[in-house]
Amino acid sequence: MLIGFKLYLITDRKLFADSGEMFAAVEEALKAGVKAVQLREKDLATRELLDMAYRMRELTARYNARLFINDRADIAMCVNADGVHLGQSSMPVYAARKVVGDKFMIGVSTHNLDEALTAEREGADFITFGPIYRTPSKLKYGRPVGIESLKAIAEKVAIPVFGIGGIKPDNAKEVINAGAYGVALISGILSAADVTSASMEYLTQIKRLYISGTA
Repeated sequence: MLIGFKLYLITDRKLFADSGEMFAAVEEALKAGVKAVQLREKDLATRELLDMAYRMRELTARYNARLFINDRADIAMCVNADGVHLGQSSMPVYAARKVVGDKFMIGVSTHNLDEALTAEREGADFITFGPIYRTPSKLKYGRPVGIESLKAIAEKVAIPVFGIGGIKPDNAKEVINAGAYGVALISGILSAADVTSASMEYLTQIKRLYISGTA
């Protein structure tokens, strides 16, 4: 399945004073050209998450961007999202595929080779892999896996791999050149003083790498 994006923005409303500020920041990123957003608000009750998902679907649709819902295939289907993103404690990919069918994309968070290979074997459309570098949002997943691990993963799996964890404009080139299809970001964009400029900087860097052929 055609992925159609190389920058994958992941939400975290705890970076903001309220959800309204988060939506405003996401819209700034979308205006700058971001084409995929994952709504990742794991601690919300179902109705709250559903309300937020409907609102995010309306926003992403306005900018012709893809929307993924973290973990909740049911909510993804309710709001007519483009896909669901599964963690290692979520339902397996093969089970999710029975629920969502072929029209939905399925992404999977992975942290080692076994998880990556399992995701691919079970039918994931893409994976995120990391944390590549040290980052507060990924400390619970252990020490950074590093760029060499990313290279090994990219060589072993055929589906697109998005590097995640501590990726900044100055190391995005290293991530792409290691074989990543793209990059997944939370604070790199949403914690920036200027979300629009930060988004454009990442997008420009990634586009330059692919145009120059160094990726």
